[in-house]
Amino acid sequence: MNIGGNCNRRPKEGFSDENDDGSCSSDRETKKKDLNGIVTSLTLLEEQGNGDRHEQNDKFREEKSIMESTRNKKARTVLELHSNLQDYYSEIEETDRVKRKKSRVTAAATVSETEKQSPNGGSGKCESGQGQQRRLWVKERSNAWWDECNRPDYPESEFKKAFRMSKSTFELICDELNAVVAKEDTTLRNAIPVRQRVAVCIWRLATGEPLRLVSKRFGLGISTCHKLVLEVCSAIRSVLMPKYLQWPNEDNLRKIKQEYESISGIPNVVGSMYTTHIPIIAPKISVAAYFNKRHTERNQKTSYSITVQGVVDPTGVFTDVCIGWPGSMTDEQVLEKSALFQRAKNGGLLNGVWVVGSSGYPLMDWVLVPYKQQQLTWTQHAFNEKIGEIQRVAKEAFGRLKGRWSCLQKRTEVKLQDLPVVLGACCVLHNICEMKKEGIDPELTTEAVDDEMVAEDGMRSVSSLKARDAIAHNLLHHRFAGTAFL
Repeated sequence: MNIGGNCNRRPKEGFSDENDDGSCSSDRETKKKDLNGIVTSLTLLEEQGNGDRHEQNDKFREEKSIMESTRNKKARTVLELHSNLQDYYSEIEETDRVKRKKSRVTAAATVSETEKQSPNGGSGKCESGQGQQRRLWVKERSNAWWDECNRPDYPESEFKKAFRMSKSTFELICDELNAVVAKEDTTLRNAIPVRQRVAVCIWRLATGEPLRLVSKRFGLGISTCHKLVLEVCSAIRSVLMPKYLQWPNEDNLRKIKQEYESISGIPNVVGSMYTTHIPIIAPKISVAAYFNKRHTERNQKTSYSITVQGVVDPTGVFTDVCIGWPGSMTDEQVLEKSALFQRAKNGGLLNGVWVVGSSGYPLMDWVLVPYKQQQLTWTQHAFNEKIGEIQRVAKEAFGRLKGRWSCLQKRTEVKLQDLPVVLGACCVLHNICEMKKEGIDPELTTEAVDDEMVAEDGMRSVSSLKARDAIAHNLLHHRFAGTAFL
């Protein structure tokens, strides 16, 4: 292999050593010149590159300086705008303050002039001044309708038509609530009397009219009427509910058993249970929970509701209520959430007695329901007929409840969180009216229509199944059963 170049070759014939030395020296000089030229070129290129980089850096610094200058100008502009806006608002506030001051001065001058022209002279100055100052900020409203109703000689029939109760029952409620509802007069205004406070609440519940109409009837502000309704309902629930809506004692339970047995022939029945739905406006949260699918399908209109479960005695008086569970829940689910269910499960409240329910409830140790299968015997038909008579007591009681308090038939303006208080007050007022034998106008009576669903777990007690069969047999054997099933 030849790796030494021409200068390392062996001498050949026809050439001398001197010629070889001159040729190698010439080649080295040529390569050296070429190498110097390449170095020079690289140096020039490097200097040119450095010059370009410096130029780019200068250009970048210039652009950065321009951007910072622009940003600073924008910041100064925003600060100036904010400062001008603050000055503008300050000027407006100062202008308003001056106007209010001038208005007060003008009003004071008007009051002073009126006092001077008053025929009472100096002795009536303070009273006249107070009256004029009050009229400056209290809107004048007419309460002629309430003044008419509040007269002692106002017809009893008209009063009962407006408030769904007699004057004596109304007075009873006012006396019971007086200590909780009454307010004291202030230097600015006189307190609303207890009778008017209670009347606002009861008329609102009875008619279901919007608050703006309540305001016109009683000569009060809309917000005041709303506040009064909630305050009185809360007082009814806290003061009157423990007295007029409670589970019966032993003596009353004995009477209730006798009355229900005289109605149906079924022994040991202490109550008739029913669950109804109260329409509401679609809530802002948990909308699906309050959606009432059954009412929506029947009415062809989207419906939302909350439930009211009640147990009533033979006279239609509520002895237990469970209020406020969402309308999508079945009767069985509402029952499981009720305090009555927990007391019966844990405390043995209903040992040896029955609460009669519809087919929407399960058969339990203390809940008696009709037979639900398709093919029924004569004995089972007879039992269902008699248990239907007990169930009718609860349905008619709920019909009177909704008829007497029309607010329960409409989508109310009351907030969802306040609705249980209002519904509880309606149940208590219903009991008072029933206990006082307050009749209800037949035109107001409504039918409680609620779509019942068969309970998913319809039979929870084998012993209750046998007990129901024994009751059905005794009804037919002792000829308590009718013949409507034939």
